Amino acid sequence: MSEPSEEGQFDERPPRNELRGGLFSGAAHDDPIEPAPEARDQPLPGSGERAGPSAAPYLPTSRSLPVMRTAAQHCQGCELYKRATQAVFGEGPANARAMLVGEQPGDQEDRKGRPFIGPAGAVLDQALRDAGIDRASVYLTNAVKHFKWSPRGKRRLHTKPGAIEIAACRPWLEAEIHSLRPVVLVALGATAAQSLFGASFRVLRDRGTLFSSDWAPRSMGTVHPSSILRATDGASKEKAMADFVRDLRLVAAELARSEPAEGSTPAPPE
Repeated sequence: MSEPSEEGQFDERPPRNELRGGLFSGAAHDDPIEPAPEARDQPLPGSGERAGPSAAPYLPTSRSLPVMRTAAQHCQGCELYKRATQAVFGEGPANARAMLVGEQPGDQEDRKGRPFIGPAGAVLDQALRDAGIDRASVYLTNAVKHFKWSPRGKRRLHTKPGAIEIAACRPWLEAEIHSLRPVVLVALGATAAQSLFGASFRVLRDRGTLFSSDWAPRSMGTVHPSSILRATDGASKEKAMADFVRDLRLVAAELARSEPAEGSTPAPPE
């Protein structure tokens, strides 16, 4: 049986691959972007060779976030693009010191082209506020850029992405991390955590612990905010939210501890 949408609601399916005007800057969405020849089938440093479907041929020569955001709209690295409205790329300042990675876009994200704007996004916004973190200061993205869903009447039910789809989309995530170079990298939920930290990572066992990883000086895994929406009663929901905020306060403390010295020049926004 399919799980409920991680964004907590179901809607009628929008027109296939309909891009809303004004969502993306740069090339028009009907103007194909030719991947750089040297980018074709080339894994990013440290990623190793990959067999099977991959987004690697669709990565542009420039690895700036705006250019990659536009290029991602033309990605056909796996089959998910066929039924998604659009790719949902990451969002946030190019000099963000914290990066949060979820599983995949939800229904509302798929429609509007922005990450974490549905019910789970509202939970995340509240948790960030309670932890003393400004959402506008962090970079939000997902391990998979297209919404995977199954039909239930007029509803679109969230379907967990498979290993092939996660691996296919990994070049986008790696390129975002390499472009951003965050101080703190946070994986939200098991899909993101195991994609970044390995299959042995267990969110409920390992959450809330900062450690050094190949991706960032400090990394951490915690729950996906959608798990709080699935709490069965008020007391459980309140505890789950408190635990989530506690984890994010560790991120806030690390960001404060490693804040650049006064007078240093921050990286310019992309």
